[in-house]
Amino acid sequence: MTIEGQIAKPLSAVKMLAITAGALVVATLLVFGAILPAEFNADPLGLGRLTGLNRLWAPREVTFDTSTSEVPLAREYATGFRSDTIDIPLRREGDPTRGDELEYKVRMLKDTTFIYEWSVSEIPDPEEFYYEFHGHTLASPTEMTVASYKKATGTSGNGALTAPFDGIHGWYFQNQSVNLVIVHVKLSGFYELIPPGEPGNEAGIIANVPADKAFGDK
Repeated sequence: MTIEGQIAKPLSAVKMLAITAGALVVATLLVFGAILPAEFNADPLGLGRLTGLNRLWAPREVTFDTSTSEVPLAREYATGFRSDTIDIPLRREGDPTRGDELEYKVRMLKDTTFIYEWSVSEIPDPEEFYYEFHGHTLASPTEMTVASYKKATGTSGNGALTAPFDGIHGWYFQNQSVNLVIVHVKLSGFYELIPPGEPGNEAGIIANVPADKAFGDK
């Protein structure tokens, strides 16, 4: 006679263990073979790829046609990547030796790029510091191609430049304040420093030294 709530012939311990083990195997296969590929893009058993379940996670790929771009989106350069810091001291406005202004540029080949950051911290009024960001060619003594990127007042700037032609590219800085200032310039990219005294660095600035040594022995 079977009492309500009781099993007439309960399963043996061996059968219970077998059923439990089977359930664990099935659960493991479901987790590693279906849930992980479909939900987390992980396929340790390879079943997601075989069954196509991994496509449930992955977004649809849309190929971008890079040939439609007017300029190359990826470039390789013959020169190595470099980084430099240039500290440029400028005297007070109206200095009789014109020490309140100078140009500093670097050499660049067409389509090479640098990123930059510059700042002046000793001027409370940004209107008292003027700069021009520009470049020009050096190939011909009778003709020079000039590109003007920005003319403004301010005490900082950051961005990137891709050279439109072979030449020298950089800044003209002018201190219009009564303070002695230091322009801190940071450059990284594909360019060459111009030796002191050559076109683009007529002031003779030395890079990667403290501001008090920027003019060498001057």
